[in-house]
Amino acid sequence: QVQLVESGGGLVQAGGSLRLSCAASGRTFSSLTMGWFRQAPGKEREFVAAITWGGASTYYADSVKGRFTISRDNAKNTVYLQMNSLKPEDTAVYYCTSTRKLRVGVRAEEWDYWGQGTQVTVSS
Repeated sequence: QVQLVESGGGLVQAGGSLRLSCAASGRTFSSLTMGWFRQAPGKEREFVAAITWGGASTYYADSVKGRFTISRDNAKNTVYLQMNSLKPEDTAVYYCTSTRKLRVGVRAEEWDYWGQGTQVTVSS
């Protein structure tokens, strides 16, 4: 079992930045593929970014590519999402997720463990 706890959400003006953190429990963090999804009101949960266990490979949704950066610190059991040049359409609840699968999936049902989510609101 893996427990994930997100932090770092909040209210920011368009063009601003936020850094989300996700702390994971357990001794197997370094073997997990980690990811971020988001869900806006009335919309489905959508893939944002993912990073493989060693951090060698990262993946991004087209909508955030060039603005968001995912990273991880295996010594701290933590994954980060640096969000720059934020837009109002980035407003959503952001969820940290993990899987033991090596393949990165863009559908929520392909991931195994989820955090409770953190709200990000970008004002125009």
